[in-house]
Amino acid sequence: MGRYVIKRLLMMIPVLICVSFVVYFLMDLAPGDIIASMAPPDATPEQIELMREELGMNGTVFHRYFRYLKGLLRLDLGQSLSQKRPVADIFFERLPRTMELAFGSIFVALLIAIPLGIAAATHHRTWLDGVSMTTSMIGVSMPNFWFGLLLIIAFSLHHKWFPSYGADLGLKSLVLPAITLGTEQAGTLTRITRSSMLEVIRQDYLRTARAKGVSEKMVIRKHALKNALIPILTVLGSTLGNAFGGAVTTEAIFAWPGVGRLTVMAVNSRDPNLACGCIIMFSLLLNVTLLVVDIAYAYVDPRIKAHYAK
Repeated sequence: MGRYVIKRLLMMIPVLICVSFVVYFLMDLAPGDIIASMAPPDATPEQIELMREELGMNGTVFHRYFRYLKGLLRLDLGQSLSQKRPVADIFFERLPRTMELAFGSIFVALLIAIPLGIAAATHHRTWLDGVSMTTSMIGVSMPNFWFGLLLIIAFSLHHKWFPSYGADLGLKSLVLPAITLGTEQAGTLTRITRSSMLEVIRQDYLRTARAKGVSEKMVIRKHALKNALIPILTVLGSTLGNAFGGAVTTEAIFAWPGVGRLTVMAVNSRDPNLACGCIIMFSLLLNVTLLVVDIAYAYVDPRIKAHYAK
C-alpha cells in the first residue's frame, strides 16, 4: 500500500507541471495587460517596461513561464500582481470557506441520494423507482444559477429565513449554497447508487442471508450497501474533488468568499500568478481526493487491498 501511495504522489508532479504550463499560456493569450492597467495613466512606455522588469513580467512567455516554474519547484506559488500579496496566503485564506461549501454540499447530496437510490433499487419498476429517477433527473438537469436564485427568492427575500449572500452568519449562510450545489450532485449519486444496488441485490449470497432469516433491513444495510459502495465512492470522490475546486456558479450567486470566485477574479484581472496558483492547487486537491478514494477501496473490498500490495 505504501509503495502505491508514493507512486501516486510522484505521478502528481508531471500532472501539476502540465496544468501550470497550459494555464500560464492560456492567460498569456487572453486579451488585456495587467501591467498596463497597474501603471499610472500618464506612464511612458519606458516606465511600463521598467514595471514589467521589476515584477518579473518582462521577456517572452517562455521566459516568464520558466521563471514561474523555478519558483513552483521550490513550492513557491509566486506573488499576486493584482493584490500584491503571496498567492499561497490568498488561497489558504479562501480555502476554508470552499471546504465548508464542499462538505456541506456532499452532506446534502448523500442525505438525498443514498435513501432515494436504495428505495429505487429495492422497489425496482414500481412508482417509487419512477419518482426517484425523475427526482434525480431534475437534479442533474436543473441549472445551478436558476435553482440558487429560486432559493434566494423563496427563503431570503420572501421568508427571510436565510441570508442571500456572504458567509458572515455561519451555518445559516451555508444552508442555501450547500442545497444549491448538493442537489445537482445528488442527481448523479442517486443514479449510481440505484444501478450499483440493483447489481448487488440479485446476488446469491443475499438470497442465502434472507433464507437464514436475516431481516430485509439488515440485508440491505449490512450486506448489499457495503458491497455496492465502490462505484458510489468513485463518483463521490470525483464530486468532492470538483467541489474543492470551487463551485464557481454557486459561489458567484451567493457571493461566497471561496476559491472559485477568487479564480474568476484572477482571470478577469489578468493576474497569471494568482490564476495559475489557484488552478494548480485545485488540481492538487482533486488528485489527493482521488488518492484517498482509491485507498478507501481497500477497506471496502479486501481483494483490492491485495492488489495494492503487489
